[in-house]
Amino acid sequence: MSIISELSVDNKKIISLVKGDITERNVDAIVNAANSYLKHGGGVAAAIVRKGGYIIQQESSKIGFVPVGSAVITTAGKLPCRAVIHAVGPRMGQGNEDNKLRKAVQSCLILATEKGFKSISMPAISSGIFGFPKDRCAKILLEESKTFLESNKKTSIQLIEFCIFDDETLGYFKSEFHDSIQL
Repeated sequence: MSIISELSVDNKKIISLVKGDITERNVDAIVNAANSYLKHGGGVAAAIVRKGGYIIQQESSKIGFVPVGSAVITTAGKLPCRAVIHAVGPRMGQGNEDNKLRKAVQSCLILATEKGFKSISMPAISSGIFGFPKDRCAKILLEESKTFLESNKKTSIQLIEFCIFDDETLGYFKSEFHDSIQL
């Protein structure tokens, strides 16, 4: 796994892009792109439970329903990270999807800050089976992360990374990083 691109925010905090498997990231928290019922049956969610252990699904089931745009936290089981933050992004067709995705990203970063985490790794939330356009996803995730770091000077977060598995989605994130660096 290698860093594809990096963006410095306030000369102290880093937003990075890596290609790889989020279940292998050695960070304080990884983000799971979850559904509102926290049933981790497909995509990133299934991989997280498969590698981290059923304890993640058990804790999620105890939490129950989570509204779109919100995030909750469980232990990480056997994963190398300390915790899993389950973010519920929007499904296309729900309406107001961009703002719901923004809120999901903010919820993750607020929760990570509340826990004192220094590093967090996120997938392309909602861009898989939820059908959110990959280009808009990349733009929103990067914008929200950058805005969060700039406007929350006392956050514990030093590193926000986007861990992208497939080449198509990675291409959109590369483009967004390139555009941000040019500004």
